[in-house]
Amino acid sequence: MLSRVAASFYWLSRYIERSDGILRMMKINYNSSQDAVREFTWEPVIRIYSGVDQELMRTLDNDSRSVLTYMVNDKSNPNSIINMITLARENARSVQEHITRDLWQCLNEYYHCVKDDGLVPRLQNEDPITALDTLIRQIMLYYGTAEVTMERGQGRSFMNIGKYLERSIQAVDLLDVKFGSVTDNPDLLTDTTYWKHLLQSIGGYELYLKTYRDGIEAQSVMELIILNTDFPRSVIYSVNNIHRYYERLKNESNLSSYRDIAFQIGKLQSYIQYSSAESIRQIGLHKFLTQIKHDLFAIGISLNEHYFANS
Repeated sequence: MLSRVAASFYWLSRYIERSDGILRMMKINYNSSQDAVREFTWEPVIRIYSGVDQELMRTLDNDSRSVLTYMVNDKSNPNSIINMITLARENARSVQEHITRDLWQCLNEYYHCVKDDGLVPRLQNEDPITALDTLIRQIMLYYGTAEVTMERGQGRSFMNIGKYLERSIQAVDLLDVKFGSVTDNPDLLTDTTYWKHLLQSIGGYELYLKTYRDGIEAQSVMELIILNTDFPRSVIYSVNNIHRYYERLKNESNLSSYRDIAFQIGKLQSYIQYSSAESIRQIGLHKFLTQIKHDLFAIGISLNEHYFANS
């Protein structure tokens, strides 16, 4: 497969996964902003996707509808949904002959939903949850179509590597920011609503209730999101799938580069797999997550060098 084609598959999937994570977090955090008894802040969300920008925070003024509009439709925001879907569509267009017609149509429908002139007025003046749900359903339709129509070849492997790499980075960022807020406000450590909203924003609330019977506790939340192999959005589940789909790229012509990256993935996989909630606590959660994120970025850089010709 041409490096240009492999890179397009990879980045198409990363952009779609990132937009999915943003939309789900926007939905849950908007609900939180309406229900919060104590003062609610959008700063952790902005920090994850836009960095620490005090000028931006002052401009948005912690107004929920302004934040939603900025995150969904502001072209000056590199991680806005409209920019993500535009980049995803450009990558899909460049490999249109390698993807199914159904998948291209799904992506096109998602693009036009985001470009709809009525989207911003709905976010600003009506119930924004309805608008966010419409976009989330488009992504679910895209993923379902990719699953049942795409050929099980190299293209799909690169798509899944991109998806799970992006998903694991988002999970690490989310945990780091949310637990970092506890340092500034220790009362959050025992605030079950705070942890419930975190679980909902990553789609893990129902699984948590089935897995842990003693109520919502910060350490159990951390354990679920990092170490639970049955949770589709956990860090270990994502890294296991990066390993799974990378194995399918092995062939006689790329053994040297394959072994280098396989070693990186395997090392990270073992680092997480042989950790426990107690060992993470001893290391320090922030230090542990920083190491994982460093390794994930290193894998992304190696893929870029060996497979995408530094595209």
